[in-house]
Amino acid sequence: MDPTGRFLLEPFRDYLLLERGLAERTAEAYLGDLERLVEFLRTRRAESPEFVSHEDLREYLFHLKDLGRAPSSIRRALSSTRTYFTFLLEEGVLEVDPTERLESPRGWRRLPSVLSAEEVEALLAAPSPDRLSHWRDRAILELLYATGVRVSELTGIRVTDLELDERMVRVTGKGSRQRWIPFGAPAAEALRRYLSHLRSELEGGESSGVLFLNLQGRPLTRMTVWTVVRDAAADAGINRRVSPHTLRHTFATHLLEGGADLLAVQELLGHVDISTTQIYTHLDRDYLRDVHRRFHPRK
Repeated sequence: MDPTGRFLLEPFRDYLLLERGLAERTAEAYLGDLERLVEFLRTRRAESPEFVSHEDLREYLFHLKDLGRAPSSIRRALSSTRTYFTFLLEEGVLEVDPTERLESPRGWRRLPSVLSAEEVEALLAAPSPDRLSHWRDRAILELLYATGVRVSELTGIRVTDLELDERMVRVTGKGSRQRWIPFGAPAAEALRRYLSHLRSELEGGESSGVLFLNLQGRPLTRMTVWTVVRDAAADAGINRRVSPHTLRHTFATHLLEGGADLLAVQELLGHVDISTTQIYTHLDRDYLRDVHRRFHPRK
């Protein structure tokens, strides 16, 4: 159980259903594994994910073995644990993955695929102009790609965090650390249209000043953002799973491919440790060959 909510099991359930696309039954099995893990961690005085160590997780696997669990059950528990900590890393709750050395490094931290520039254009144009939510959804997609913010950061943005004339947004990330991120003219235009054409009509005193609202005038949930991205990908004809984190990964990769400095990308993403940013440097071989051919003195 997670009575305090510190282990974010409910948001993790949303992640499993929406971003990972798991069946409800499978998601519940994962949550059962995680509830048992949380109970064990509390016996080791780890009251939130930040206090969980590699040693804690290793002892948990030994604990399951001592209980006589079948190897298949232990493998599933390990898979659930890996998925859970991937979720925490993607959400910015953690900067270091305590599961990383539980097995061979190969396959850890598998990243979502990167969208091509053409796929991004199709995705951004996907929301139907006939829908009431058109400009809100367009602004969400534009801002996710323009800034690389996490979905949890996006839903926390307030109207007062926007500097539309300067094309900057203030984002609150892990540990309440704030950073300013620039965005381009297309995102600014979508935001202006959303603010003037829809948000002003939705505002009914229940928004707490939050930028993105649902059609009942209340702050948008992470689940709705995932749905907006997923539906736009389907409408754009992108035949693979696309999530808000896919856009974050695409944002970082496109910047690096365009020649951006790794330290600048680290700042934009809100990473404390540059080693976390380096996971976004998995540029394809053709691109690397092209860079080498164009810039190395001995071609």
